[in-house]
Amino acid sequence: MATSKWESDEEIQYFREYLRIPSVHPDPDYAPCVEFLRRQANLMDLPMKVYYPANEKNPVVVLTWKGLNPELPSILLNSHMDVVPVFPENWTHPPFGADIDEEGRIFARGTQDMKSVGMQHLAAVRALKRSGAKFKRTIHISFVADEEMGGRYGMRPFVPTDDFRALNVGFAMDEGLASPDDHLPLFYAERAVWRVYFNISGTAGHGSLLLPNTAGEKLNYIVGKMMEFRRTQVQRLQNNPELVIGDVTTINLTKLGGGVQSNVVPPLLMVCFDCRLALDVDFEEFEANLHKWCADVGGGIEITYEQKQPKVPPTAIDDSNPFWLAFKKATDEMHISIKPQIFTGGTDSRYIRAVGIPALGFSPMNNTPVLLHDHDEFIQADIYLRGVQIFQKIISNVANV
Repeated sequence: MATSKWESDEEIQYFREYLRIPSVHPDPDYAPCVEFLRRQANLMDLPMKVYYPANEKNPVVVLTWKGLNPELPSILLNSHMDVVPVFPENWTHPPFGADIDEEGRIFARGTQDMKSVGMQHLAAVRALKRSGAKFKRTIHISFVADEEMGGRYGMRPFVPTDDFRALNVGFAMDEGLASPDDHLPLFYAERAVWRVYFNISGTAGHGSLLLPNTAGEKLNYIVGKMMEFRRTQVQRLQNNPELVIGDVTTINLTKLGGGVQSNVVPPLLMVCFDCRLALDVDFEEFEANLHKWCADVGGGIEITYEQKQPKVPPTAIDDSNPFWLAFKKATDEMHISIKPQIFTGGTDSRYIRAVGIPALGFSPMNNTPVLLHDHDEFIQADIYLRGVQIFQKIISNVANV
């Protein structure tokens, strides 16, 4: 069989076993993941702890390899156990089957986002431990719940706890993205997510009249202002080929609601925008503008937020950050081309950066189409194994800073 050389590989076997656990939203069961990781911890002779920062359904699993100087701030290798929903009818392979085809492509939900990275962290540490390597810093390998829902029951409540503080994290690594070409993206910052609801009240009455200050007129004005701002950002991207989507603010109308019946002017309309605020935005000024637009159109508009993330400073990628220098030295030595950028979406790194800990997002999957959250998500076996080698080098460097 063409696939046998991959199927017989120990790390590929563990990876496929982990992929077959359907820890899938909307109601993930993490118990099989915890059991799988407990077996891994026993195989690797590493202590493992399970924390429940939010509730008993959402564990945070941490395996620890103690360093020679355990009082030094530690290295955290983080990944999430949960995966997004699947529509099996749109897949050519079972989404939790972890089938390998003759090209070595492993098909399963989580092959890119991000069971691959969690297992590469484990595989790299396993190889280093077997080689007899020892490092100055303690290495924690964490597996968290609920990242795909914004970390509500995972990293977000975990970071403020004494349990997290006791890990004494000095530098963290988390997920990045696959790359369709040779280079690998490296993420050092994220935009802030604001989900803004305009709850617009206005004069109600019969549809045959031309009433003043209707909710519809106000809605039209607010949508116009938001779309005008959106156009400025589209323009910035068009004018500067150096910029990527993470460098600008994205604004998208995502929800509309209201209305009584078709011939009644409604007393209330709602419009919601998903906003991702770029690093160069003055948040207070942005919010003041929203309120100004509401006042300009006659008031009677209440702004509410489903999410309103604070500004989180980026992780330094210069000589001031010794972990960045160690990371970069590793990728340079392996002749890997990395492209530092700002993450388009959100990851658990934001909660770690928010408490002042440097964090980098990195998934060593180049020459791989970006298929996270998509049908037929896959990773090629040799790319996966090469990623394990890349992590061995990076971990060796950062754990000896």
